[in-house]
Order: sequence, then C-alpha cells, then structure tokens
Amino acid sequence: MPQSLSGDLKELSIEHVDSPKDIEYLDKGECDRVLRKVDWRLLPLVSLLYLLCFLDRSNIANAKVAGMATDLNLVGLRYNTACCGLLYPILSRTNSILFRPSRWIPTIMVAWGIVMTLMCLVKTYQGLLVARVFLGLAESGLFPGVTYYLSLWYPRGERAKRIAIFFSAATIAGAFGGLLAYAIENMEGIGGLHGWQWIFCLEGLTTVGVAFTGFFIMQDYPETASFLTETERRCLVQLMKTDSQHLATHFDFRFVLQALKDYKTYLQFGILIGLVVPTYAITLFMPTIINDLGFSAANAQLLSVPPFVAGCIFTILIGIYSDKYHRRGPFALVGQFTALVGYIILYTQTRPGPSYVGAVLAAMGVFPSTPVILAWTSSNAGGEVKRGVALGAAIGLANLGGLCSSFIYFDPPRFHVGHGTMMGWLSLSMLMNCVSMWNYNRLN
Repeated sequence: MPQSLSGDLKELSIEHVDSPKDIEYLDKGECDRVLRKVDWRLLPLVSLLYLLCFLDRSNIANAKVAGMATDLNLVGLRYNTACCGLLYPILSRTNSILFRPSRWIPTIMVAWGIVMTLMCLVKTYQGLLVARVFLGLAESGLFPGVTYYLSLWYPRGERAKRIAIFFSAATIAGAFGGLLAYAIENMEGIGGLHGWQWIFCLEGLTTVGVAFTGFFIMQDYPETASFLTETERRCLVQLMKTDSQHLATHFDFRFVLQALKDYKTYLQFGILIGLVVPTYAITLFMPTIINDLGFSAANAQLLSVPPFVAGCIFTILIGIYSDKYHRRGPFALVGQFTALVGYIILYTQTRPGPSYVGAVLAAMGVFPSTPVILAWTSSNAGGEVKRGVALGAAIGLANLGGLCSSFIYFDPPRFHVGHGTMMGWLSLSMLMNCVSMWNYNRLN
C-alpha cells in the first residue's frame, strides 16, 4: 500500500501535538516568519467573514428586543421557532474540499447577505420563518469550510490560536451587534421602516459589499499563494507535508467512509454539541435574559456587550496557551467548568447583579472551549479529505444543538428550564472531554 494511503488508514492519537520546532530540518525562525505573514493575510479576512456571519445570524435577538416581537406578533414559541434555523445542522458541510475557497466562500456570503438585506421587508411571522430557512441554507457552509480551510495553512501545533482568533469574531459580533442595534434603533420610521428592519437591511448590505471583495483578495492554497515568494511557498508546503506525516491529500471515497466510521469523530461531536447548545443560547437570548433581569430594552442592548467582550478576550488567551503547551483537552475543560459555574449562578440567584456576573462567566467559558476542540478534531482526523469530512460531520451534527437552544428559554424571568438544560449539556461535554483525553493517552 502506498505510504500516503497507509498514513490515512492508521490511527492518529494526538493530545500532545507537534509544533514547527519539532521539525529539525526546517529553520524554525523562517517557519515562524512565514506563518506570521500568512496570519496577516488570512486571519483578518476570515475573522471578518465570520463576524458578519454571526452578526447576521444573531441580530434577530437584538431585533426582538428592538420591537420585532411586537410588530410580527411573536407570541408563545414563535420567536423560538424562528431562531432554530432548521437548515443549519442539516446543511453544514465542507464544500471547500471540492470547490476553490476563493469562489465558494464569497459566493455563499453574497447569498446570505442578499437574504439578510431582504429580511427588512418581512411583515409577518410566516415571512420571517421562510427568510430564516434561506439564511440557514446560505450560511451553513461557512464555519466548517473556514475551519477546514485554516487546517490547510497551519500545522497542528499552530492551529488552536488561529482558530481561536477566527472564532473570537463571534464574540465580537455579539458585542458589536448590541452597540449597533442600540444606534440603529434610532432610525425608527426612516424610509417607512422600523428600527429593527434597519438592523437587517444595513447589516445585510455590509455583508454583500465585503463578499464581493473576497472574490479578489482571498487565497486558495499554500501552493498557489500569490503573496508569498517562491522560497516562502516551498517552506510552507514542506512544513505542512512534514506535519501531516505524509498523509494523503487526494480525494478518495474510502477516506470519507473512514471519517464517518471513526469513533473519535463522534467523541468530538459529543464534546461539541455540549458547547454548541449554550453558544446558540447565549447568542440568541442574551439580550432577552438581561432584559428580564429588570433592565430596560435599550440598556439590555448595551449590557449584552461586556459578556461577549470577556468571551473574546478569553477565547484568544486560551487558544494561545493551548498552542504554547500543546494541549487541547485540559484547556477546553477549564472553559467548560467556568461556563458551568456561570449557569449555576444564573439558576440560583434572583438579584440582577450576581445574575449578570453569571452571564459573563457563561460567555467567558463557552466561547474559548469551542476553537480548542475544533483544533483538536482537525489534528487527529488524518489526511485532508478525512479531516474535512470529520470536521463537517462533527460540526454539522453538533449544530443540531441549535434546535435545542431555540426552545428552552420560555419561562422568564428566571429561565430555570433554559439554565438547567445548559448545565446538563456542559456536564455532558466535560464528561466526553475527559473520555477523549483518556482515550488519546491510552492510544499514545
């Protein structure tokens, strides 16, 4: 059997991941310089793309507080149903395996930007549901696609902090969304639109504008990177080949089956779904939770900013230290435990002050854990095709948690059902994390 195929078929069990310094025949200083150059070209763009994606996905929470619930008669579980985005979990996939990233990613971005812009014309609950389904259809490929895309550019020991920087855009979107919604609400009545309709319109137009620039500035692969010199390209390609342990890079359906049959894919799914449920809940219900603590709608928009800012800071810090010490599971466990403490506070406290501290702790813990787990998944999956399918399967299945998140915050002002459910999912995630750490140590 060729070496490239045997590499993909063997078990990979990496908790202590390799880093460029372990590759003796490549100059570490030169590798670091090339990676920093790649950072400046790739990370700002993909972070901006995900910021806009998350902003467009989560602005329904700000629109609800800004008056959408009243105007569209979102009584009972109607808002929860609109939040679920049925096609997110069904259609999450890594089409970047088959299509050039510089074409696939901007294309889906234009699609969801158009849908978001047209959401400002929604007049009924039924229209909102249809718009959210098409938004989910268009957005579903971005997150797994970009996670896989970054794995093509960075060795395993350097991925966590890059994925953390990329994922931190979600927390920035949460913070920026609150500030932006607070400002846009003042456009009430302009052009015959309500303030919440202007939230959809302006954010959608911004997405379309950025998407068109992506066609021209996004790079595809290290081998074709126009911003690198020939020497730098060779260095990066050799670094990735050495790091991949000569695993296969060509497409073969057997690699798809390997990913789907690998029990480690489902262990990672178990960890991820326990994080995805609270992530969606924080995104979709944070302004509502704060509003029901006794704060006004305008203040709730502003007070939703600090939890996301705290989440952003800790996401980047945890990613940096995870790469520094070449460990994934323990750092994710720290975040999971912090979030669990936050939800325990939210569940047990009745006063606004302590409850708000619990909301901050929940965001500080949930957001940093996800990119570490994604880096862990991509490091242990195998060759490019198997890695792409494993990421797509784990993320796609975990996104089913969004359905759960949408329907558990229905008992204000204490939201005992919602907070209690979060505690359960986080406990499951911690348990699966411990099982995975034990399993990788056993295999090593």
